[in-house]
Amino acid sequence: MKILFVTSEAYPFIKTGGLGDVCGALPVALRKRGIDARLLLPAYPAAMSRARLTGETIPMGNILGVGETRLLGAFEPESGCPVWLVDCPPMFERSGGPYMMYPGQDWPDNFYRFGLLSKVAATIGTAGHLMDWRPDVIHCHDWQTGFVPAYLRAWGVSDPPVVFTIHNLHYMGLFGQDVLKLLGLPESMWNLYGLAHHGLVSALKAGIQYSRIVTTVSPTYAWEICTPLGGLGLDVFLRERGDDIRGILNGIDPVVWNPENDPYIVAPIDPESPEQGKALNKAEVQRSMGLDMDPDRPLFGLISRLVDQKGIDFLLGAVHHLVAQGGSLAVLGAGEPWLEAGLNQAAASYPGKVSIHVGYSEELAHRIEAGADFLLVPSRFEPCGLTQLYALRYGTVPIVRNTGGLADSVVPITHKTGGTGIVFDHALTDALEWAIDQAISLYSDKSRLHDIRKRGMACDFSWDASAKDYIRIYESLVTEPSGT
Repeated sequence: MKILFVTSEAYPFIKTGGLGDVCGALPVALRKRGIDARLLLPAYPAAMSRARLTGETIPMGNILGVGETRLLGAFEPESGCPVWLVDCPPMFERSGGPYMMYPGQDWPDNFYRFGLLSKVAATIGTAGHLMDWRPDVIHCHDWQTGFVPAYLRAWGVSDPPVVFTIHNLHYMGLFGQDVLKLLGLPESMWNLYGLAHHGLVSALKAGIQYSRIVTTVSPTYAWEICTPLGGLGLDVFLRERGDDIRGILNGIDPVVWNPENDPYIVAPIDPESPEQGKALNKAEVQRSMGLDMDPDRPLFGLISRLVDQKGIDFLLGAVHHLVAQGGSLAVLGAGEPWLEAGLNQAAASYPGKVSIHVGYSEELAHRIEAGADFLLVPSRFEPCGLTQLYALRYGTVPIVRNTGGLADSVVPITHKTGGTGIVFDHALTDALEWAIDQAISLYSDKSRLHDIRKRGMACDFSWDASAKDYIRIYESLVTEPSGT
C-alpha cells in the first residue's frame, strides 16, 4: 500500500513542535510494517541541507502563478525514508521559521505557500505518471495541508481518499475570501458546509469537510473537539462526521529517544535502576544552566512553546511557591514575548534556582528530559503532548493537567496501580501549586519515587500500536467502493 504523507514539517528536516516529531517518526514506523510511505515537504533551506538528494527532478510548472515549481527526489539519511521536496524558491527559500517572519508575525502569503504544497499533493494523487508512483491514500496534517481534499473535491476526484489529522484545532489557517480565486478553488465552496468559518476561509475546516476520515492525536482530544467548549465553532461539523472522527494516541521514536544510548545525555539511564544515571544528568543540567549544584534539591523541567495554551502563566504564578518549597526550575522554550519576559524575570529574581534558555535546542531538550526529576506540562488543553511521553521514558515524573493526550498517557500516582505521574484537574495556579507540593513530598520518599520512575520507563509509547491503527484506517479506505 502506498501512502503520501503531506506535512509542513518533519524531523529531522525541520521541526517547530510535535507535528514535526510525528511526521518524522510515523512514516518510518509504517515503512517497517511494509507500507510504502513517502513524505511531501516544502523545500525549506533547512530541509534541503538535511535531505540526501537523489538527483531526480520533476518539473511541475507555475501551477499557482507564484513561481516555477519542481519536485526534488530525496531521502532521509538515517532511516532511508523517501521524501519529495516541493521546490519553489519564491515561496520557501526564506530565512526565519516555516510559518513566521519573526515571532508573532505570520508570513502574509502563507495561503499561497501551503496552497501550493496542497495543490502539488493533490496533483500527485491524480497524476501518478509524474513519478511512476500514485498513492492509495493521502495522509494530510493540520491546516497547512487542508486544501488537499478541497482541490480533489473541486476536480471531482474521489480517489485517492484523504485522511486528515488534526494536531491542534486552535490553528485554523484563516484567510480572506479572496484567496479562493487566487488558489483556483471554486466560489461554490464558500458556504457553511464548505470552508467558510465566521466570514473567513479556514484551511483546517476544508480538511474536516472534504477528507474521508478525520483523526486526532489522542482519544480524549477527539472527544473534546466535538464539544462546544473544545470545538471552537467547528464542533457541530465534527459531530456530524460521527464515526469518521478517530482518536489515535501519538507515539514516540524509541531510537531517537532512548535513555540507554542517547548521544545527547552525559550518562545512560538504566530502566531497572535509574537513580545513578538520573543524578549524573541532573548535575549536568544544573551546571550547564547555571543552577545551584545541589543534588538534594528537586529539579523541575519545562520544555514548551511559551504560549497561552501551555499554561505558562500558571507557572509564572507558581514560581515563588516552587522555589520556596525547595525546588529549582529549568525552562527551554520560546513564544509570546510577555511570557518570555516573565520567565526571564523569574530567573533574575531567583538566581541559581530558576534558569531559562529562550529558543530551541534538541540537545538541551534531551538533557532536561533526562536530568529533571519532574517535568511540568500545565496545559490548558493538549491534543496529545509528547514531552510527557519522553519524560516517562527517561524516568522523569510528569506533572500534567487532566486534559487531552495528557489524560490518556499519564496515570495518576493516586491510582491503585501506583501510577506514573502527578495529575491535576483545574487550569489554575493554585492547582499547579498543589501538584508541586505532591512532587516535593514524593521526592522525599525515595522508595516510592523509584517505583514510579520504573513504571514510567516500562511504558511502551512507541509507534507500534498507533501505526497498526493507522494501517487499519488506510486498509478500510482502500477496500471501500470508490466515491463512498
